[in-house]
Amino acid sequence: MKIRYKLSLQFTSIFALILIFFSLVIYYFTSIYRQEDFYKRIHRRALITAKYILDSDKMSPAERRQSQINYYQELPYEAVRVYNSNGDLYFAEGDGEVGINPKVLSRIKQQKIVEYEQGVRQVVGIYHTAQASGFYVLASSVDAYSLRKLQHLKVILIVGFLGSMVIVIIAGWGFSQQALKPITKVVSEVEKISASDLHMRLSNADGKDEISHLAQTFNKMLDRLELSFEMQSTFVSSASHELRTPLTAMIGELEVALMKPREPEEYARVLRSTLEDARLLTELSNGLLQIAQASLDPSKIKLSYLRFDELVWTAHDQVLKRLPDAHISINFANFPDDEDRLMVKGNEALLLIAVVNVLENAIKFTPTGQTVNALIILRDSEVILEVTDQGLGIKEEDLKHVFVPFFRAENVRNITGHGIGLPLAERILKLHKGQIVVDSILDKGTKVTIKLPQAYMFIPAVP
Repeated sequence: MKIRYKLSLQFTSIFALILIFFSLVIYYFTSIYRQEDFYKRIHRRALITAKYILDSDKMSPAERRQSQINYYQELPYEAVRVYNSNGDLYFAEGDGEVGINPKVLSRIKQQKIVEYEQGVRQVVGIYHTAQASGFYVLASSVDAYSLRKLQHLKVILIVGFLGSMVIVIIAGWGFSQQALKPITKVVSEVEKISASDLHMRLSNADGKDEISHLAQTFNKMLDRLELSFEMQSTFVSSASHELRTPLTAMIGELEVALMKPREPEEYARVLRSTLEDARLLTELSNGLLQIAQASLDPSKIKLSYLRFDELVWTAHDQVLKRLPDAHISINFANFPDDEDRLMVKGNEALLLIAVVNVLENAIKFTPTGQTVNALIILRDSEVILEVTDQGLGIKEEDLKHVFVPFFRAENVRNITGHGIGLPLAERILKLHKGQIVVDSILDKGTKVTIKLPQAYMFIPAVP
């Protein structure tokens, strides 16, 4: 069922229940009031009858005259019965049937006043003790006029309920349409967005209601999807270029070598060139394999406790073995009194790859002879490594692509590399609940910051 139908149905049901309850309350209290009011009138008639029939000899002529006037102001369908103390009929007037039995007389004598219904007729019985022996006076009547009014009220309430329901259904349908109009607009706009239109955004994102919040959330998701698609496109084009270049070189070298007989030295040169290109392809394949391994489920990776500073020094030694002419300076910003604060929990091999890649990346883009600075910082519950170089820097528009595999900025195309180092480091750090941040200024240098959670939370001693 559509939400519009549900809203209309719920709105109508709630209003119908309220209206039914309201109508029942009105009818019930009106009926109770009518009944009690008529009982009071019948009770007054019983007292007038008792006074006129049983106490007339004690009255003055004026009082008797007034009592007579009151007595003849009858109620509709009135019936009066007076019984002596033995239960014998003493006086009767009116054609209405007034049921009487010893139990009723006993209740009247005990309670003095008894009210009860006999069909549509209401009866009031009183015990009169003005004379030596008591008398039972029963007055009854039918409240025909009020009963007709009550029946008329019932018809009004039923007709009013049905008429109100028609209005409520129409109003509920219009209300649900108006209430769902923003959602309908969102749906129509979402249906227009495809993989080729990820630049489009929902228009209802400026307000502060739930629909605006939904539109804002959806727009943020589109931002992420657009960036993801752009990164994927960049990855595919860059990977294709990186893989095609050594293959093209190998094929070209081999085709030239086979065009005519060559000297042994020439064949040896072609083989060396082909071997170099094959090694390049191997490095690319290994990089892709490492990225795939770094995307595994963290629960499948074996973790252990490591000293972060020792890990950095191990990475420093490995880099110097590969690049003997490199200059790396490692320092502490604040060496802790408790060395356990340098502990991190992770996979040593993967973290070593990440740190080595960051250091090698910095050295690669640093002019020959200049030093790459690595600073170890302890801050709150994190261990931080800041690697700073004085290299070419990265353009601001290229910074968002630095973690895309095979992406390389335009200003470093002439420098050997595959664009795998930083993406691989970023995925490894994510597996360890860490973070890597790149800040760069063009022609001034780049700072790469690695953050890992401490495996030991330092708690200062209480003085």
